[in-house]
Amino acid sequence: MCDWHWYCSAQIGGVDCTRDPLKVKRFVGYLPDNMGFYPDMTGRENLRMTGRMNGLGGAELEGRIEQLLRRVKMTAAADRRSGTHSKGMKQRMGVADILMKDPEVLILDEPNNGIDPEGMRELMVLIRELAEEDGKTILISFHQLHQIQQICDRVGIFVGGRRIACGRIGELAEQLQAETDFHLEFTAKPGGDALLHFLWKRKYIRDVQQSGESFRIRADEDVTGRLVKDLTEDGFVLASLRQAGNDPDEIYRRYFEKAGEQHAEYGTGGKVRILRRKKRS
Repeated sequence: MCDWHWYCSAQIGGVDCTRDPLKVKRFVGYLPDNMGFYPDMTGRENLRMTGRMNGLGGAELEGRIEQLLRRVKMTAAADRRSGTHSKGMKQRMGVADILMKDPEVLILDEPNNGIDPEGMRELMVLIRELAEEDGKTILISFHQLHQIQQICDRVGIFVGGRRIACGRIGELAEQLQAETDFHLEFTAKPGGDALLHFLWKRKYIRDVQQSGESFRIRADEDVTGRLVKDLTEDGFVLASLRQAGNDPDEIYRRYFEKAGEQHAEYGTGGKVRILRRKKRS
């Protein structure tokens, strides 16, 4: 939230959202996390009402409704009352609703809330199609990076309403590595106390964490070569080795830690926003 003493602004397509909201609404579609359909009206009737509010009518309106129902795979359930639709159905119908006016930009607020895995997969496919085939620019508010990384170009991480990082997943990982410690995760034989004792004797290792047979070390720099050499010379057999910190959820967590946030499940109040989808060239 912005302090009321300051004027906060946002622009979409060069149009100020605060000063000219009606103009923005002409080319932006917004899907909230709980779409407000009239429950006693059918899905088709809700879409028809939205179309009429956007100046459509007659055969053009009915044709667009049919096209969008097929697009979001809701033709079979279109004539059922919206109040009987599942959360996933409502989200897909919501996408059809905001597409009635064929907006250039789509804003989706936590579209995964309450959707089962199969519904989530279908929604991700639809979002990817809208970006790659229709050339839409899409802004998505999300909490789980691992679910969204495959369809986004750039990710912005926000804490307390302030953007603390922005870039592609790989760029965020590289930035973290440049600013923070180096992490390695590995397994070796023999493990257990023998390996733990060995690691604590290495002065270049700042911290050691053990989880079952897996060990994770933290150092000031890339110590992969030194660690492999020392393990081999001391008779350990390396079973697996990877640089930690590059998976999306860990990137998210470490940025929150960097920002000084206390959170139990990847940040209360923190969100990931997908800032832009690549347009078709």
